[in-house]
Amino acid sequence: MSGPLLFLGGVLFVAIGIAVSIALHEVGHLLPAKLFKVRVTRYMIGFGPTIFSRKKGETEYGVKALPLGGYVQMIGMYPPNPEDGTLRASSTGMFQNLAREARQQASEEVGPDDGNRVFYKLPVWKKIVIMLGGPAMNIVLGILFTAILLMGFGSAQPTTTLSTVSACQVAQGDKEPGPGEKCTPAPAAAAGLKPGDRIVSFDGKPATDWNTLTEQIRQSAGRKVPVVVQRGDQTIDTTVTPVLTARPVYGADGQPAKDSAGKVLTQDVGFIGVGPRQALVPQGPETVLPAVGTQMTQVSHVVLDLPARVIGVAKAAFSSEPRDPNGPISVVGVGRVAGEVSAMEEIPLDARIASLIGILAGLNFALAIFNLIPLPPLDGGHVAGALYEGIRRGIARIFRRPDPGPFDLAKLLPVTYTVAGLLLAMGVVLIYADIVKPVKLFG
Repeated sequence: MSGPLLFLGGVLFVAIGIAVSIALHEVGHLLPAKLFKVRVTRYMIGFGPTIFSRKKGETEYGVKALPLGGYVQMIGMYPPNPEDGTLRASSTGMFQNLAREARQQASEEVGPDDGNRVFYKLPVWKKIVIMLGGPAMNIVLGILFTAILLMGFGSAQPTTTLSTVSACQVAQGDKEPGPGEKCTPAPAAAAGLKPGDRIVSFDGKPATDWNTLTEQIRQSAGRKVPVVVQRGDQTIDTTVTPVLTARPVYGADGQPAKDSAGKVLTQDVGFIGVGPRQALVPQGPETVLPAVGTQMTQVSHVVLDLPARVIGVAKAAFSSEPRDPNGPISVVGVGRVAGEVSAMEEIPLDARIASLIGILAGLNFALAIFNLIPLPPLDGGHVAGALYEGIRRGIARIFRRPDPGPFDLAKLLPVTYTVAGLLLAMGVVLIYADIVKPVKLFG
């Protein structure tokens, strides 16, 4: 299959995965709403003009033109004005009018037979269950994709097959010599090792895994060590003398450890100048939840720092500054990355599919955590409103005061519109940046 077709296939794979994730997010709201007898009038994927819809029972199901999200429309999201049950147009000011008009529209959807089927009359815990249903569905999908990735395909693990063999000895932090420049050959190159060789034994001990082999090399500085490698059908015996040099100290996460100033910590150890080839190794079910926890923590840090990161993306898009490869990207950027992954024919097919599944897992965790931000119109904003209602009613009961009634989310419409506007602006900036200065993950 040609590169362009592979690129398109990766884009379509992730696009369908995103559409399914959004659809199931809304199912997470729809099912508990129907379970609690709230009348749901619409279940829509996307925004804007309706492309297709069909009414089943009391709910219209459809797809809209702009695939930028979705929504479930329930009747009675806003309670009547507590000061004016007739919703008369007595409020003045733009913000008051916004709330009044929203309550008016919500009341018009309520039929004479709906009774207690309106959202605002639900107990607080039912409101929270409905609103958390969407993010919970995305977390379940993220766990499912992670399980498929780790247990079905595996995680990339270093093997004892060599991917790289350094030609020259280079001290930590120094630059590689340029073409034609003289250098001291690295021990592995001097011993005749080549990329693709599989180290069978080192110092008379079987090379069973890369981590053990690395430790043996580090402890053998200055000593001539026998090595057996497999090169195709050949078994080759040679010797290598690791040199003592400064190498990074690696932490439990497999990343170079740094001091308080951000400088990489080093130690003098044996070094021969080789790098391992990665291979997918299936993992057990016990690895899934720790991996989920790690990924959700990483996504949470990105979301908490989102305003600053988006500003950084904007600066890069409108200047010569480099783009942060770990910064946020839009759906356009995600599609581009997916296409690049799919088109990398030098990487085995199973590894490319695993990468695409990993992208979907990360997207679902991002959708869940982002929607938990306690600001309307996000799900977390509705949850915060319900919790405030519960606290307010609880305090009223404790002090034997009249029930203040349901919290009026319509009063937060100015916040809703502000947040929606900021989200739209953020989306435009990210899409523009992903077009003019895309993230270069693969060179």
